[in-house]
Amino acid sequence: MSYNLLKGKRGIIFGALDENSIAWKTAERVHEEGGEFVLTNAPIALRMGQINELAKKTNSEIIPADATNMEDLENLVEKATEILGGKLDFVLHSIGMSVNVRKGKHYTDQNYDWTHKGWDISAVSFHKTMNVLYNKDAMNEWGSIVALTYMAAQRVFPDYNDMADNKAYLESIARSFGYFFGRDKKVRVNTISQSPTPTTAGKGVKGFDGFISYADKMSPLGNATAIDCANYTISLFSDLTKRVTLQNLYNDGGFSNVGVSDAVIEAFEEE
Repeated sequence: MSYNLLKGKRGIIFGALDENSIAWKTAERVHEEGGEFVLTNAPIALRMGQINELAKKTNSEIIPADATNMEDLENLVEKATEILGGKLDFVLHSIGMSVNVRKGKHYTDQNYDWTHKGWDISAVSFHKTMNVLYNKDAMNEWGSIVALTYMAAQRVFPDYNDMADNKAYLESIARSFGYFFGRDKKVRVNTISQSPTPTTAGKGVKGFDGFISYADKMSPLGNATAIDCANYTISLFSDLTKRVTLQNLYNDGGFSNVGVSDAVIEAFEEE
């Protein structure tokens, strides 16, 4: 169902890799709500993914950009405002990667070159993106910038590895840069802490299937899906949340406030 919440609004969506990704679902929902956008991802991700299909479906253009490269980001923002015909109203940062996770390096024995690369992609890229948007004055007043995060930024999830550190850093960037963006430009910056979601990236975490089942049992409403996250993002892009900023917002079915659930206790009792 569409309410035209984003009619006349324009923006950039980072990270739509395939139809399982939250960014992909968000792009579809933005389109349904009347918003216009450009899609972007790293060139290698564009080759691996199916983004052309999404671009065709949403009548959007694709601008390749390495989110860790300032020149690429400057080109992205310049081209996006040119293509869309003006300043931006929303940006979604939905990218993250840990080489240590991919290569099976334990948290206590990291390859620090890989750690730095994952930190740059997963967290510092958000600062770099906002740096370009801020200094180019590319956002309209009351615009909205959203990044996706995970609760491992606050609690220990052993197999999430250095991505937990990256998410903690990402959330801090949202608060710190969000202060200046709000004060100087009247732009909102928030993060959404999402349930474990079976995306391509999520499935790369060791023991993911077991954990997603555990989280579902722990959450009174069950795990939030990718489309749930997309809908929440739409609300943050809309004018309905004009003074919500500097927040880490949980979209997790209640998981973050549950100590233990009946379903989890019953599972232990059955053993």
